[in-house]
Amino acid sequence: MKPIAKYILVDPIDEQLKTESGLILSGSDANDMRYKKASIVAVGTHVSDINVGDVIYYDNRSGYSVLIEDRMVTIILERDVVVVL
Repeated sequence: MKPIAKYILVDPIDEQLKTESGLILSGSDANDMRYKKASIVAVGTHVSDINVGDVIYYDNRSGYSVLIEDRMVTIILERDVVVVL
């Protein structure tokens, strides 16, 4: 499985989000967060600064999910990545 151009396949990582005071946010509150965390599954042919296995944060309003080889992945564009950890 190889994306083309500037597309990236990511596997979203579910995080347990806490406030500064230690309260755990509910699922609906977590969905209001602007960015999601994910690990990189595959990168497109024109992506240069992101590698397979990297952990990133990306805009949660971007991309779409698709079932590929019995695995649900999200496809985003490189421009939607805001942080590489």
